[in-house]
Formats: sequence, structure tokens, C-alpha cells
Amino acid sequence: MPEGHTLLRLARELTQAFGGRPVRVSSPQGRFAADAALVDGALCIGAESAGKHLFIELAGMVSTGSTTGGTAYADLRGATQCDLIGGERRAQIVAQLGEDPLRPDADPERAWRRISRSARPIGDLLMDQTVVAGVGNVYRAEILFRHRIHPLRPGRTLRRTQFLTLWADLVELMEYGVRTGRIDTVRPEHSPEAMGRPARQDDHGGEVYVYRRQGQPCLVCGSRVRTDVLVGRNSFWCARCQPVFRSRAVG
Repeated sequence: MPEGHTLLRLARELTQAFGGRPVRVSSPQGRFAADAALVDGALCIGAESAGKHLFIELAGMVSTGSTTGGTAYADLRGATQCDLIGGERRAQIVAQLGEDPLRPDADPERAWRRISRSARPIGDLLMDQTVVAGVGNVYRAEILFRHRIHPLRPGRTLRRTQFLTLWADLVELMEYGVRTGRIDTVRPEHSPEAMGRPARQDDHGGEVYVYRRQGQPCLVCGSRVRTDVLVGRNSFWCARCQPVFRSRAVG
């Protein structure tokens, strides 16, 4: 599934290309032919993203893709759903979302309240779109590595300052992704140029620490990067840089 920065970048591109113009809408594979016929020739007001949702407003109607493209012109892979909806349904979808690091009005304290009360792993909570909207598998793996947090650590064991620092870093990384269209998470001292290593070759982004690098040496400590399934998705971490959390509480 595309991560939040991809949707925001695409929304801006769609608005710039088609905002204020009538558009032709079709369904090349026939799956959405009926809905396409309803809005074919409509005026495109603009596009907006919210977490992993892309909304395209067409002359009073709202066409939405939940991690989807929704138009023949959108180069967005990993689509899972495409619906023609109205404003009321759009509002319902947005109301169900957690805080989006890419929105200027996001409230990290609201996300923190959910996380601080939960015994679920932080690696699970970060991917829960009702807690933090827009974060996918790449950003989850990378932000936890950058802050030396094991993905299985219970959310309620994090400190507030620890989470807020993580959030600020996540905002910066995702905003960089919007500007460049890439996910680059390594610090300057760990770049290919600084380390004298080959650049990463992968369709899913730029330079990363642990995502899809299982079995390879950690760029920081040299230990082998590990992977395991967490709530149906592969999780990646370095056991030395991200040690298992041990509670200091005395029973």
C-alpha cells in the first residue's frame, strides 16, 4: 500500500494538472464503468489526501480512493479500493482516521494518549490508521530504528517525550518524502557516499536502515538485520540497536 507522502504528493499533482478543468473519466478494465459514467465530463475541483486516502472532488461529488488512484491518469500502485461517495461519507472516513503527520493541524498528543494506554506493540500501533494515519511499513520500520525502539515494545511503556521526539522526526521524514517522492531515512554519516558502499537498488524507496534488508549488516553496528511477521506485515529491526524492552518494575 502507498504511504501517506505518496498520496499527498499525488493529490497536489492532480490538483495542479486538472483543478478547475472538466475531465474525462473512464474505467479501462470495466470494473468502475458505472461510476465513471456518472462523473465523466464533470469539473475537477481538486484533490486532497488524508492518511492513506486520496479524495478527488468532481463538481459537487467526491471520488475517493482508500489507498487507490481513482482516475485513469493517476500513477498509483497498490490500490485496494475505489468508491464514488458524497461529502457526508467523506467526513465519516476522515473522522475515523488518527493523526496524520503531514497535516499542519495534526495533534500528536491525541495519538500519544491512545498509545500510552495500549499494551499493543508500538510497531502495531504505528500502522493502525485510527491511531496514526499515513504511516506504512517502510516508515514504521525506519522510525523505530532511528529511535532505537524494538517493534514489539508495548506502547504504554514509551515515555511522552520519547514519542513526541519520534513524531517530530516522522513529520520531517514524511515531508521530505513529499518533496522528493522518495523515502530516504539514513543520516548523512550512513549514506553510500560517506560509507563507501553501493547505493540501494529497490523499487520501494531510497536509502533505508532496516526495511527489506533482512540478513544484511546493520549500517550502524554491523549486526544482521532481522525480520518477522507483526500483525500480518513483515517487520524489520536490528537486535543490537533496538534491544527488546525490559521493564524495570519490580513484581
